[in-house]
Amino acid sequence: QVQLVESGGESVQAWASLRLSCVASGRTFGSYFLAWFRQAPGKERQFVAAAWSAGAREYLDSVKGRFTISRDNAKNTVYLQMNSLKPEDTAVYYCAAGQVGGNYRDGGAYEYWGQGTQVTVSS
Repeated sequence: QVQLVESGGESVQAWASLRLSCVASGRTFGSYFLAWFRQAPGKERQFVAAAWSAGAREYLDSVKGRFTISRDNAKNTVYLQMNSLKPEDTAVYYCAAGQVGGNYRDGGAYEYWGQGTQVTVSS
């Protein structure tokens, strides 16, 4: 059974930093795209960042320069380092894994999802 389990979400003040982790089990994800999405209350799910197995990274424009996605294939883990957090970053953050192509920003392209971890940023 494949599982993705996120952790690291907290309630913090603006400008704080957090690191989210997502540990995958049940299969090896070395060749998969690993990504982070988020969903704020009353809003649609939003792509945040993705990491190719070959090393490329892509980000939502509003988090570029503040968030960094990284992966440790040996540990089947993907991280999201979030710096200079803003209240508008408040959301439930989900990790996802899939064999996606150019549609990596489309959540529907991913096969596996975690349960989410809450990040709340207050001003």
